[in-house]
Amino acid sequence: MNSSKKHWQKLQHDFNAELGQFIALNEDILAELLTFIDFSEKFTLGFIEINFPPNGELLIEALKTNSQCEEIQFVILKFADPNLRFLRDAVIQELAKIQKEANKKLVLIIQGLEKSIGVYGEYPPFLQDLNFVRDAYKKTVPYPILFILPDYAINRLAKFAPDFWAWRSGVFRFKTLEKTRENAITQTLQSHIEIDRVEPQEKQERIEILQRLLMEYNPTCEQVNDGNLRRYGNILFELGKAYVSQHQPETAREYLAEALQIAEKLADGNSKSWVLNKIGDAYSKERKFETAINYYQQGLDIAKELKNRNAEDYALFNLGSCYLNLRQFLKARKFYQQCLEIAQELDDHDHEAINYHQLGYVAQEMREYEQAWQFYQQALTIKIEDGDIHSQAGTYHELGRVAQQMREYAQAREFYQQALDIFIEYGDRYFQAGTYHNLGIVAQNLREYDQARDFYQQALAIKIEFGDRFSQALTYYGLGTLAEAQENYPESRVNLQKALEIYVEYKDEYSANIARENLERLPE
Repeated sequence: MNSSKKHWQKLQHDFNAELGQFIALNEDILAELLTFIDFSEKFTLGFIEINFPPNGELLIEALKTNSQCEEIQFVILKFADPNLRFLRDAVIQELAKIQKEANKKLVLIIQGLEKSIGVYGEYPPFLQDLNFVRDAYKKTVPYPILFILPDYAINRLAKFAPDFWAWRSGVFRFKTLEKTRENAITQTLQSHIEIDRVEPQEKQERIEILQRLLMEYNPTCEQVNDGNLRRYGNILFELGKAYVSQHQPETAREYLAEALQIAEKLADGNSKSWVLNKIGDAYSKERKFETAINYYQQGLDIAKELKNRNAEDYALFNLGSCYLNLRQFLKARKFYQQCLEIAQELDDHDHEAINYHQLGYVAQEMREYEQAWQFYQQALTIKIEDGDIHSQAGTYHELGRVAQQMREYAQAREFYQQALDIFIEYGDRYFQAGTYHNLGIVAQNLREYDQARDFYQQALAIKIEFGDRFSQALTYYGLGTLAEAQENYPESRVNLQKALEIYVEYKDEYSANIARENLERLPE
């Protein structure tokens, strides 16, 4: 027997074993569903709550192979397009392709709609249309329909399509296999890769898994039991982190606020400190630095009391970053210096390098270029010694900025290219944007205008892809000054105006004033 056949047989054996476990776990609710299918006629609605797709596949197999369903023709329709709006049209289109089996009752099973229902926001277009055209289903889709959806999607459907929901004839809640749940935990809570380091698509997938896990530990209309409270709090915290990394700070704070309540209920000071710090991150994303400072300071006070040096270091570092953004450079330097001392105390080379890097950034902003150069070189030396190629990219980028500010453009370009090569090697698209932008500045200063425009456009495309609206302003500003240098004043005005609007939106008066000054000096 060849290896591929053995592999297939093992997969089949494992699937059959899981199928048996799933049926045993859900014996009673499966019997209710089979009765519903048996008695349903014409247009009848049933909702099946299954939080994880693998268990949905097990259920479908359980139905197809059940002796009570021998005279049932199950038609499985999967609609996983997040932009789907008109479900009835899509179903009718699929029905036209189906060859109906003689003497069998046709039952539709629809999967994947959680993508178009979404996990947050009000009145998604999909649900608006579902509610609006519900009467047309009786005539155009005269078959029983079973919707397989996770808990959160069913809740949103009930809330935002209440007329359609009112026609339901049954809701069947299936329990999740422990193996499925543990796999989801491994993919999210126990992942070795932080969520802010993954690509947007994978990030969204993790969020969906976390939402499904959330429903496992806090089912609708049920209280979280004390045994699950800590894990539930961890899921809320991870969702908060995820939405911060997705540049959705308001949504992040909703989850983090609940995580904070749980940490307080559990009297878990360490968790409370981390949640406070992450709430600070959410406010920082909105550039509400004064509010962020308040949360970081609370997190810092608890961390100091508990002698949690890692949480203390996190709060100090972000306090430094807030003051850096507020252009209070001496305060920023003080906090980064404290972080550096902690890193040296803990013999943490990684954080030592990061803090040398940030001290270099502060010195650079204060136009202390020689001091900045020294700090960056100290950071780079540690990173090279530790073989940390990925993080070297950020320091090469900043060395490029120092050279650029000293008008040593050839050297600046060389450093930027080193940074870009590493970002590309590691597939780190988000950080490529900043380097493309600065390569645009160098090309512009060298009057290589076509190349400058190309670099700016590459930077802007990535920033739009990642939804980083604030940093888009910088590139719109660069495109504006580039057009001005080419005496294309209408285009310059359009781009500078876009930059100004974003700076005003984020209350960055320093940058907004620079954009205004550039706009005012443009010829009419």
